[in-house]
Amino acid sequence: MKVTKLLHTRMRVTDMDQTIRFYENVLGLEVLERKVSPRGSHLAFLKVPNSEELIELCSFPASGPVTVQEDLVHLAFQVENLDDTIRALESKQIRITDGPTQTSSGSRFLFIDAPDGYEIELIERPQGVKIV
Repeated sequence: MKVTKLLHTRMRVTDMDQTIRFYENVLGLEVLERKVSPRGSHLAFLKVPNSEELIELCSFPASGPVTVQEDLVHLAFQVENLDDTIRALESKQIRITDGPTQTSSGSRFLFIDAPDGYEIELIERPQGVKIV
């Protein structure tokens, strides 16, 4: 067996509409599809600019409340300019939970929280820096 591609990552959420509003309005992601699975899960697939992989949101109230373990899961997104990002977050009253921090390679990053306590990392990389 050989894996050929990452297609999506699923995250279970409590309130689908609230979570979609966060990803659309704060991060600028696009909802490609919403549907109900055969077992009754409400699903939404989000497109990240310049990425082929999708984020799948899943709401299945019968599973009980969503509990995200601290330091277990986070999503990291690259941004063009962290200072502009900070101003945009402040204008939307989104609290920065950690940072901004600068790395030895010159990257800068900060963290915010998405609904249900999922952590989001926003990273500005210097020109020409690539992670392999």
